[in-house]
Amino acid sequence: MNDLVPDVVDVVLPKGKLLVNYAVAGAVQEGNELTPTQVKDQPEVIWEAEQGQLYTLLMVDPDAPSRTDPKWREILHWAVINIPGNKLNSGHSLAEYIGSGPPEGSGLHRYVFLLYRQGQKIDDSQHIDKRTREGRLSFSARQFAEKHGLGQPIAGSFYQAQYDDYVPILHKSLSG
Repeated sequence: MNDLVPDVVDVVLPKGKLLVNYAVAGAVQEGNELTPTQVKDQPEVIWEAEQGQLYTLLMVDPDAPSRTDPKWREILHWAVINIPGNKLNSGHSLAEYIGSGPPEGSGLHRYVFLLYRQGQKIDDSQHIDKRTREGRLSFSARQFAEKHGLGQPIAGSFYQAQYDDYVPILHKSLSG
């Protein structure tokens, strides 16, 4: 899956188990290229959920500031915990969604969605607003999963994006 193993995860993610759809761009399809303009708004994310089960959804960019120099690996773009079943909007948002913002000249970045099955409710009141960078740089999906006993992701998907004219607008809206 485009070097996601070992850059982000330790195992190949099951395909087709996590459906990610953007209103403007359509479906995320295993590494397809989308533009920052197309992914600026939060997508719809669908998966088959077990009754009474809680889930965690993460979205990260492992290629910051570039794939050849990922010194800020990973940037956290979205984190929702304690999602009952597949009711994403009923989960607790740790980090509000921000779309892709790769710097000009940095090439393609991978944006990775990871879904975890929780063994128990996660007690974490942290909240990162969509207008801030603080708490997003040098995030590690592996460390987060380990800290909360999540194990390996049960599903995932990713797309790629590179700079477009929307990126300066996004960066201007972020502080920290």
